Amino acid sequence: MKNPILAGIALMTMLLVQGLFNPAAAIFVRTPPPRPVSTRVVGRRPGAGYVWTGGYYRWGRGRWGRPGFVWMPGMWRLPPRSGMVWRSPRWRAGRGGYTFVGGGWR
Repeated sequence: MKNPILAGIALMTMLLVQGLFNPAAAIFVRTPPPRPVSTRVVGRRPGAGYVWTGGYYRWGRGRWGRPGFVWMPGMWRLPPRSGMVWRSPRWRAGRGGYTFVGGGWR
């Protein structure tokens, strides 16, 4: 790049994105997640092929800005390709706490 400022911004953006979406950076907490808020399907299927993906707890800023479990409600999603199955996010119990395992299409 000819402009060193733009080159610096591009480099910082790449490093920031790599740090935010690094799959090796696991979320580990010592307290178990609460029971699900709801496990029922909400509304009607919006169209053919849509799949209900249930709600789950993620770790983030809860009430009053304190770290804690935050409920992410379920939603209808359209698979990227036919035949794909949704695997729900979950918390895996381990030695001394719980690790978050993200969901996705498989």
